[in-house]
Amino acid sequence: MGRLIIASNRVPESDGGTGAGGLVVAVRAAFEHSDGLWFGWSGKFANSSSEHATVMEADGFTLATIDLTHNEIEGYYEGFANRTLWPAHHGRLDLMRIDHDDYLTYRRVNARFAKALQPLLKTGDTIWVHDYHLMPLGAELRRLGVSAKLGFFLHIPFPHKDIWAALPWHSELLDDLCAYDLVGFQTPDCQVNFSEAVQGREADAAGERPIRGHNAGREPQSGCFPISIDTKGFAALAASPQAERWRQHFANCMGNRSWAIGVERLDYTKGLAERLKSFEALLYQAPELHGKLSLVQIAAPSRENVAEYQATLATLDRLSGRINGRFGRLDWTPIHYINRSFTHTQLAALYRVCRIGVITPLRDGMNLVAKEYVAAQDPDDPGVLILSKFAGAAREMPDALIVNPYDARDVAGAMQAAFKMTQAERRYRWAGLMSRLEEHDVHRWCNDFLSALAPAQFAADVIAAAD
Repeated sequence: MGRLIIASNRVPESDGGTGAGGLVVAVRAAFEHSDGLWFGWSGKFANSSSEHATVMEADGFTLATIDLTHNEIEGYYEGFANRTLWPAHHGRLDLMRIDHDDYLTYRRVNARFAKALQPLLKTGDTIWVHDYHLMPLGAELRRLGVSAKLGFFLHIPFPHKDIWAALPWHSELLDDLCAYDLVGFQTPDCQVNFSEAVQGREADAAGERPIRGHNAGREPQSGCFPISIDTKGFAALAASPQAERWRQHFANCMGNRSWAIGVERLDYTKGLAERLKSFEALLYQAPELHGKLSLVQIAAPSRENVAEYQATLATLDRLSGRINGRFGRLDWTPIHYINRSFTHTQLAALYRVCRIGVITPLRDGMNLVAKEYVAAQDPDDPGVLILSKFAGAAREMPDALIVNPYDARDVAGAMQAAFKMTQAERRYRWAGLMSRLEEHDVHRWCNDFLSALAPAQFAADVIAAAD
């Protein structure tokens, strides 16, 4: 059996840390039963570009990285990936920046990634590329003559074809995706959106010029592979002595009150401002909960150089201050808003101690926090999950209280219902959620994707066509 090659923008830290968050934690499971190599950006800056990777041994796999220049990060990562692709994929065309220089930098960085990775490949390798930062990587590898099986998984939503068409480079990016043998998505809706975009990418009625790339006219195999967590591992962490010490600490801070919790990166797609307004609506419509329930909102810093994220931070600062000033008392703070990161152990303990999990993104590919919240619960006295209908996870978690995050009264009503829910109903709902998570964990996700990729093979045809 050949090696598994993972390519992602960020990689695990060489000392065994998780570094880049949920994607790294999930993808790491792919190496548990296979030797392989993980390739990506080191997180470090260089004064000049290089096509030679730094290779080192990590915990269970080989780690290969390259540094990027400040200009490359500005154009490729902060620019095209996060100011163009990210808002477009989440339906926020009003925030999408059109910058042709950023796009060219994005392509150059992907080409450099390919040139650095290609010499490290061996016959029989399977390559699995992750997320929107590296959509062109497969096509760049094909241009270098790489004939290995190539899979791509998109962790964020794929938008409707009409939104996708707003990208000036939508046809070229689709051609890039068609270089892969298998393209995976979180939900069936995203898979359908992709197929419709591919089918309609030739010249339209307005006379758009047809694509001339060597993948034109070809639709790769695609599939729905909802990502998950290490369910048993996270449940064990939440019940561990280390987490129990933190749980006791948080319980002491809580006193005789209850907490609802939300945990996200600071991002305008996560519905953080809408969540605070929903909690404010709850305080207006249920005064009997004053002094009994607080919202703990953790918003870990993210993309701090991007203006839209700075604006989100300012909005949350203003909202939390206004709501606390309006409703707070000397003995009770309605909202505990925390703008820093926590360890996995601390989060597991927080999830376990909090009576309600409020996960209400405006748009999300999946949302692993919802799954972690469920896995962390005490089976005898579990909390209640409130989940946005626009999170990919909602399809898999019907026993959660599913809400419209844009409707403050809807979310407030769900929080009130969760607070009053009987232990019997809480246990019934949790059992249904946990059963699904135990069956469809991160190991199942990895196995399903790689099993679907295994029989795929069209690389020789692609390379011949390119020549």
